[in-house]
Amino acid sequence: MTESDGTPDPGNAAPEEQYADRVYRSVPGVVSGVLLLAVAGWLIIDAIVTGTGRTPWVALAAAPVFGFPVVAYTLRPVVYANDRRLLVRNPLRTVEAPWASVEALRAGYSVELLAGGKKYQVWAVPVSLRQRKRANRAASRAAVTAAEAFKGGASASSRPAPARRGLRHGDSDPTRAWSDQVVDTLQEIAERNAGRPDAAGEVAVRWCWWIIVPTLAGLVAFVTLIAAT
Repeated sequence: MTESDGTPDPGNAAPEEQYADRVYRSVPGVVSGVLLLAVAGWLIIDAIVTGTGRTPWVALAAAPVFGFPVVAYTLRPVVYANDRRLLVRNPLRTVEAPWASVEALRAGYSVELLAGGKKYQVWAVPVSLRQRKRANRAASRAAVTAAEAFKGGASASSRPAPARRGLRHGDSDPTRAWSDQVVDTLQEIAERNAGRPDAAGEVAVRWCWWIIVPTLAGLVAFVTLIAAT
C-alpha cells in the first residue's frame, strides 16, 4: 500500500532490529596515549617556533613518525561485540569475525582470538599479571571465608556466592582479572550466538593505511633530513 503522495506505507513494515555494541578498551592505555601526545606536541611546536636551520623541518618530519604510532598503539585499540560479530581493532589492522567463525578466545600472557583458522592478538584487552595475582589472592581469601563460614554452621543463604564465569556488561568480579572477565564474557557471547543465521560469514581483515602510509612517509623525510644535515 502507498500513501496519498505515492510513498510506501510504513505502517506494516517490521522495525529493523538494532544491535548494541559492547565496548572494551584499556583506559590506562588511552590516558598514557593522550599524555604522550601532549608532551610530544609541546616539544615539536617549540622546535618549530624556536628552532633554527633544519630543526623546524626535522621536527615536522618527526611528528608523524611519533604521533601516528602513539595513536595506533594507545588510542586506536578497541573491541566491539554485538549479537552478530566481534570486531577487534588492533594498532595496524581491524579484524571482523562473525560469531560462527570464532573458534576460541583465550587469555594467557596476552589475549588471543582464534577465528577462521588463524590467530589474532587482541591489543585492546591487555593482560596484567599483577592484576591476575591480586585477583587470585582475593579468590583465595573468599574461599577461606566460605570454608570458615561452612564449618561455623552458617546457613546456605549466608555463604558467599561463587564467582560467576561470565559477567553481565558493567559487572565486576574482584576475584577475576579484568582481561579474564572480558574473555569469559566474549566466549559466552560467542557460544550463545554462533548459531544465529546473521552471525555466519568469513573473517574480514582490513589494514589501517591512514596510519601506515603517513608514518612511512614521515620516516623517509626524517631520515633524509638527518642524512643531509
